Amino acid sequence: MRPRKERSEDDDQDRDFVAALARGLELLRAFRREGESLGNRDLSERTGLSKSTVSRLTYTLHKLEYLSYNPDTARYQLAPPVLSLGFSCLAGMPLLQLAKPYMQELADYTGMPVAIASRDRLSMVYLERCKGSNAVTLAIEVGAHIKLATTAVGRACIAAHPPAERARLIDAVRAHEGDNWVNVQPGIDSAIEDYQTRGYCTSYTEWKRDVNAVAVPFVPRDGSPIVAFNCGGPSATLTRDRIESDVAPRLIDLVRRVAAIAP
Repeated sequence: MRPRKERSEDDDQDRDFVAALARGLELLRAFRREGESLGNRDLSERTGLSKSTVSRLTYTLHKLEYLSYNPDTARYQLAPPVLSLGFSCLAGMPLLQLAKPYMQELADYTGMPVAIASRDRLSMVYLERCKGSNAVTLAIEVGAHIKLATTAVGRACIAAHPPAERARLIDAVRAHEGDNWVNVQPGIDSAIEDYQTRGYCTSYTEWKRDVNAVAVPFVPRDGSPIVAFNCGGPSATLTRDRIESDVAPRLIDLVRRVAAIAP
């Protein structure tokens, strides 16, 4: 398992950069699934930090109540104060409440879930989700992470970045994918072209074998991070033709309506 990159190369030259704080946050990010418990060895492998550093960090984070500790297993879990940080973040994003009625309207129309997500390094994290009526749907909830490179919502985020930032982001994806880049690159290139010509990005059975999705990015005027709205579902129901002729235009209209009322 490839450890996360601890710091950027420029950070070593940044006198204001607090390395100890960065390491502590990297350790918290190592917990990837709900309810996951990890020992110091696991955390060292995931972060690339030494075992002695991890031991000091877990001790400190436990004392601050950001981690809970099970003495029987010698493993840690994220504690409720971490969750409070996430809710504070969501509460500070009025866009979510503004967009939700429009998202639910489209979810009701399509029967498929409609969501909004933002980039978290090389993943997209779900910020809000409205369920459709279709019984066969994607079980992805708020806080869940999905891949950046092979999903419609991730590709939409990539495509909406200015050229220089987009190039840096694609370079990071290329380095992360390694030998698999030859399979990933065509989808990203196609998504950028689709966004520029059609206003939306798609993923047809590329993220998951039986899932199709369409996404449209939104660039906030206030300088907040780029987000993307998506609608996805079973490929047998949410077909390519249905996306291109019906769902994609409606999703574009949704984003236009949100943009008209967003601060």
